[in-house]
Amino acid sequence: MTDFLDAPGCPGLSPTWTSSAKTGVGTALSALSHVSFTLSHGILNEIYYPRIDEACTRDCGLLVTDGRDYLSEEKRDTASTVEQLVDGVPGYRLRNRSLDGRYTIEKRIVADPQRDAVLQHIRFEAHEPGDYRVFVLLAPHLVNAGQHNAAWVETLKGWRMPFATGRGVTLALAASRPFRAISVGFVGESDGFSILRRHFCLAETYSRAQDGNVALCAELDLGPNGDEIELAIGFGRDKHDSGNRARASLMDGYASAERAYVAEWLVWQDGLARLDEYASAPHRGASGTTEGINAYRVSTAVLRTHEAMPFGGGMIASLSIPWGASKGDDDLGGYHLVWPRDLVESASALLAIGAHAEARRVLSFLQVTQEADGHWPQNMWLDGSSYWRGVQMDETAFPILLVDQAYWEGVLDGSELERFWPMVRHAARYIVLNGPVTGQDRWEEDGGYSPFTLAVEVAALVVAADIATRLGRADDAAFLLETADLWNASIERWTYATDTALSRELGIEGYYVRITPAETSDAPSPLGGFVAIKNRPPAAGQQAAAATVSPDALALVRFGLRAADDRRIRNTVAAVDHLLKVELPQGPLWHRYNGDGYGEHADGSPFDGVGIGRAWPLLAGERAHYELARGDVAEAERLLAALQASASEGGLLPEQVWDSADIPSLELFRGRPSGSAMPLVWAHGEHVKLLRSLRDGRVFDTPPQVARRYAAGKTGSGLAVWRFNNVATTLVVGKRLRIEVMAPARIRWSTDLWATSRDTETRQTGFGVQVADLDTAELAVGGTVEFTFFWPDVGHWEGRNFTLRAVNADERCPADAPRLKAA
Repeated sequence: MTDFLDAPGCPGLSPTWTSSAKTGVGTALSALSHVSFTLSHGILNEIYYPRIDEACTRDCGLLVTDGRDYLSEEKRDTASTVEQLVDGVPGYRLRNRSLDGRYTIEKRIVADPQRDAVLQHIRFEAHEPGDYRVFVLLAPHLVNAGQHNAAWVETLKGWRMPFATGRGVTLALAASRPFRAISVGFVGESDGFSILRRHFCLAETYSRAQDGNVALCAELDLGPNGDEIELAIGFGRDKHDSGNRARASLMDGYASAERAYVAEWLVWQDGLARLDEYASAPHRGASGTTEGINAYRVSTAVLRTHEAMPFGGGMIASLSIPWGASKGDDDLGGYHLVWPRDLVESASALLAIGAHAEARRVLSFLQVTQEADGHWPQNMWLDGSSYWRGVQMDETAFPILLVDQAYWEGVLDGSELERFWPMVRHAARYIVLNGPVTGQDRWEEDGGYSPFTLAVEVAALVVAADIATRLGRADDAAFLLETADLWNASIERWTYATDTALSRELGIEGYYVRITPAETSDAPSPLGGFVAIKNRPPAAGQQAAAATVSPDALALVRFGLRAADDRRIRNTVAAVDHLLKVELPQGPLWHRYNGDGYGEHADGSPFDGVGIGRAWPLLAGERAHYELARGDVAEAERLLAALQASASEGGLLPEQVWDSADIPSLELFRGRPSGSAMPLVWAHGEHVKLLRSLRDGRVFDTPPQVARRYAAGKTGSGLAVWRFNNVATTLVVGKRLRIEVMAPARIRWSTDLWATSRDTETRQTGFGVQVADLDTAELAVGGTVEFTFFWPDVGHWEGRNFTLRAVNADERCPADAPRLKAA
């Protein structure tokens, strides 16, 4: 074809994505298919190809006209219901009835297991007489971008189809009967929707639209009152690839694809743990009526759907873009990125449901994507390249916990631990060298000490020590345990606030704060090799930090550092409930922390960098785990019901729910999903872990060796550590002083004002730190220890002395805490 008619209006409106409130997500389990799809408002939304971190469409829906003066848009002008084809199978039946009662559209949607295509079986039924005409409208956003796409119409192998291409990917739209008319154009100017609004038919048709925000439109060959047809959207490198796949899907037929799709999913579901009965609490759908959804099977399907088969074990956070209708090409990632924290939480859930092969793939993915220094990016694309540039310490600690959990669940045997030891050792080294420093918290906003991060770090070091012991590395294990013991013993000094306005109001001693601020200290010795950071622990009168609380502190129980009935934990629960708990139709939910700005504005407008954080269903699951640890099974079950009832009509769990008065015009209803990510895979992971925990009668992912050491054993620390980024000035009497530096050193030290002195050589640990232990346990209150360094690698002395004064525990300088960062 050579005679193209160019569409006017280039480049069209600025592109945006679409609603994040998904009602369904799906993918085929066959290795031959590389497409994933999402649904909302009764239509297809983003389709991802060839990876689940690369969205290639905005949406694909139907338009109905009478050719004269009637235009109805399926996604806006119908009431939609959705259900899975079979429990646990993410293929869908949609029923969209027009609000004016004039027609019904029924759809069945799956991904073709044999090729890269999404198939729809469509049935149109008219309820009032009329010469109805039905059009399909498809908005390409190829490879995470709506701009700079091109569209055209071409006949290929006798099939006349519209195509679109951008950034190396091409899609083709085809139907089981030839289209009556086809047009491509620029959104808001010459696209099919604009033409239909003007003429109620494709009175204008264009065959090419280059370099802009484009849309494809075609009239379906349907009878005026009722008929059926099949649609395929195929993907490939070029028009031949995509056109071939779309045509082949239609030739094989929808029924064949659905049978194969369902069969593969049923085989997978049949191999999972039987936790269905523990998900028997009623699900309350978006309509407010109780519906028979198997919440467990929905969650298992969500977990499996979010794994990228070409990058086995890579699981993204969500097949959605929060507040997508307000986001454009500048928001490349959405939530279709890998967050190591979410990934491990999801992999732990895979272990809980018995999906061992999938959990093992996650471990392999973590091996491949670990950075050379031992950490993982804050978030990343599936190929391991980082997106944001931050580093969060818990995201380096979590993979260690996963290795251990896989061992206890029988996924790894003792000999296989050797394979993962290098990953564990590198991660542990990074934690030792960098945390606690800024104590990066799990929610990305701020730096400082976070109880959640500290809990994960300490637990990871204990677990790494346990693995080292099993592998015969006793020295490594001893060093890791001593470090973990010291950090664990310091948590209250770092994060527990007492005698604040809030604690006095509630009549409690104090509570764990969400995060304590960090500040930079003086420059360290270059030969010491550390970056100096000082963190201020909360104190009376420090209201800005000390009044910010979060359910994060429950991680101290979850990961085995504190008992559930610990007085300080109970006090914190009282503070959390006072500030963050909200009663909703489904039951109690919690905010992340007071002052959270990640959510819609008060008027319901989308989050735009600021807003008001809303209630998180995930936190009901975390609280339920705490209640189970406390022995209150009934309360854990009540919170499970609240978690499940927070789901959408299709059973998908959102990141947040709306917790203010209804705003129907913005589809915001109290207790229902907000505009944040949905589904949130972490929330579904928490859901199935809670089911497993209820079945087992214990918290599934609490590391047993950590709980034995701290929550039950109350292991303390006889150690004090001095580092160049923690130039302590006091030493609690009875403590042994450990000096930790990054280069070999001879330490000359004295406890009698240099009347005599001793030399102690540092020794190399297996984690990049040189240590020397000084025998200071006999120092009396008021005594001092003084020391300096000789650096043999460069052959000279440090040139200054350092002094610590022995004090009682209650006199210790609050800044004296172990914090270390490699230069």
